[in-house]
Amino acid sequence: MWFNYPSYAQNVEKARLSLARPLTLAEKILYAHLFPGQEAAPFKRGTDYAYFSPDRVAMQDATAQMAVLQFMNAGKARTSVPSTIHCDHLICAKDGVDKDLPAAKAVNAEVYDFLRGAAACYGMGFWKPGAGIIHQEILENYAFPGGMMVGTDSHTPNAGGLGMFAVGVGGADAVDVMTGMEWELKFPKIIGVKLTGSLKGWTSAKDVILELAGILTVKGGTNAVLEYFGEGTESLSCTGKATICNMGAEVGATTSLFPYDNAMAEYLKAGGRADVAAECDRFKACLCADPEVTQNPEKYYDRVIEINLDTLEPHVNGPFTPDAACGVSGMKKRLAESGFPAEVSAALIGSCTNSSYQDIARAASVAKQALDAGLKPKASLIVNPGSEKIKATAQRDGLLDVLKAAGAVIMSNACGPCIGQWNRNMYGVPERNSIVTSFNRNFAKRADGNPLTHAFIVSPEMAVALAFAGRLDFDPRTDDINGFRFSEPQGEALPAGGFAACDPGFIAPSEGSPAPVINPESQRLQVLKPFPAWDGKDFSGLHLLIKTKGKCTTDHISMAGPWLRFRGHLQNISQNLLMGAVNAFSGESGSVYNCIEGKNLSVADSAAAYRDKACGSIVVAEDNYGEGSSREHAAMEPRYMGVKAVIAKSFARIHETNLKKQGVLALTFCNPADYDLVRQDDSIDVLCSGIQPGKPVEVVLHHSDGTSDSLQASHTYNDQQLVWFKAGSALNSLKKD
Repeated sequence: MWFNYPSYAQNVEKARLSLARPLTLAEKILYAHLFPGQEAAPFKRGTDYAYFSPDRVAMQDATAQMAVLQFMNAGKARTSVPSTIHCDHLICAKDGVDKDLPAAKAVNAEVYDFLRGAAACYGMGFWKPGAGIIHQEILENYAFPGGMMVGTDSHTPNAGGLGMFAVGVGGADAVDVMTGMEWELKFPKIIGVKLTGSLKGWTSAKDVILELAGILTVKGGTNAVLEYFGEGTESLSCTGKATICNMGAEVGATTSLFPYDNAMAEYLKAGGRADVAAECDRFKACLCADPEVTQNPEKYYDRVIEINLDTLEPHVNGPFTPDAACGVSGMKKRLAESGFPAEVSAALIGSCTNSSYQDIARAASVAKQALDAGLKPKASLIVNPGSEKIKATAQRDGLLDVLKAAGAVIMSNACGPCIGQWNRNMYGVPERNSIVTSFNRNFAKRADGNPLTHAFIVSPEMAVALAFAGRLDFDPRTDDINGFRFSEPQGEALPAGGFAACDPGFIAPSEGSPAPVINPESQRLQVLKPFPAWDGKDFSGLHLLIKTKGKCTTDHISMAGPWLRFRGHLQNISQNLLMGAVNAFSGESGSVYNCIEGKNLSVADSAAAYRDKACGSIVVAEDNYGEGSSREHAAMEPRYMGVKAVIAKSFARIHETNLKKQGVLALTFCNPADYDLVRQDDSIDVLCSGIQPGKPVEVVLHHSDGTSDSLQASHTYNDQQLVWFKAGSALNSLKKD
């Protein structure tokens, strides 16, 4: 057991004495992980920045490429903390694991070899393609109560199901931790979520977070931790808790946490980590909020939300945004009012959110009932197991056979359709249809590239029930199919026979391997060149690249799907820059008016023209800009293409940090209504030469009719972040140190 729980407990006690009050669980972990030399001060939540020492780093293959390329530029021989690379994003779901996995290994051989070589050189663990989805692997092998981790994926908080403070970050943040530098984080607000009662029948852990998403919306958890407490937490399995924490990313939360309990202990023991459970039992008081906190939550949390599990019902959230919450009993009315396609064309089970043994077991129990009654599904079924261990165990216990009998295609142990890696027959065809998924996100075009696919988020068991019913408004608790009515789904949290033995697909860190060499002619990988430092002058004469309208996620800024193949090649992937964003002036995506050329161009071509022939460009956006994935490509691409600044009504946490790390000036309208002042052919000055923490920046809009408007833009840069900006990027400042 490498984590020092006695030392952790001592640090918790020091923080309690320093603050002279009881502590929440989030505070205990945060204060116990302060970077050496950082005092345990009473940080102001949501305002003050603090520096931390995370225990480990996790990277998935799509984001690991850029993270590793940046780490190589840092000049370090080995990572300073345990780090792992997981190959789960580049496998396309099409024909099933037997065909898809070999195809992925062939197509992505160059990238896999690069990542495997980098892992061997720099002392990182490497999980082969097909081994499993990063967050399921982390939960099974690495997560532990009281720990702190960063991961280059927004759903890293999945590890909160084991009481770990796990945060999704960009690659530059991961490099800070891997090089032994302090990791900066705005000290989060803490939202207490009290769970009462216990789950029953068709209601699952997934419905807890689907309900909460409706309460908080996609930005209600920004710069906050969701800390769960109450007797209801003990009725949830460890993997159920992980599902809830995983989707905390959909409300913008920094991370989510559950207190240590017996369900976590049993999960650790079942996974061969009884030593961790034993230590946690010894220090259990340090792995949950203090009693005074849970007894008077309003006094210690910034906000308290209560969810009664006894009355919670199955949810069907969507389409196009995960916070469009609706209990299944309300779907008939919602469909009648909205006109959404009622027929279900496909049901997808798995992803990092719902691919545990219990998820597959409950889904299989529903399928078996329907098959025994002679029913056939009316929608196609697709299953992505979470890991090779889960797959082998589900196969041994007959669960996959049941799903196969229902027509399910078993895909690789990978993300697949959840991240757009789904080669669907109707891919790209503008056919209006609805699908149900146990995934976490349902943005337009995310799963299959079709803007008219209406994706609804449900639990795995609900996905199967709706597949057999063929309609979104089917309530398995009250409705029947040709006289057949489902019984409640069944599925144990852990397999009665233990987990099946298998080859996990892991290569341990090694010593003395050479650094990987990148072919300069490669179309998949490209050596990173440092971004230029800021010249200290105002940004004058910037052209408006695009004024985006409505939701603009990282999917809109840097699409996934087929573009994943370029995640290690900045020049190539930058050609997808903002291609999914909606142009506020035309209402369409894919093109913008270019003032130099006097015609419409793709966003990438327009940015390149402004970069090469003028002073660069600026992006203007609405609320929660950069919502969704942690992909730092959404910040690196505009930087590479000459975007100097982004002005938005508000930012998603990870994306704002990524912009700062890459040297793009991230500004917020002091008056959100000033967004309306920006015109398509404006020349824009950003008077940033004297930028200081806490002081707004003046922005001047020069209109083509000779008039102008001046507005104020705020920012959240502190002194250290301004060092990054002046150096051209955080990595540039690290190399200077």
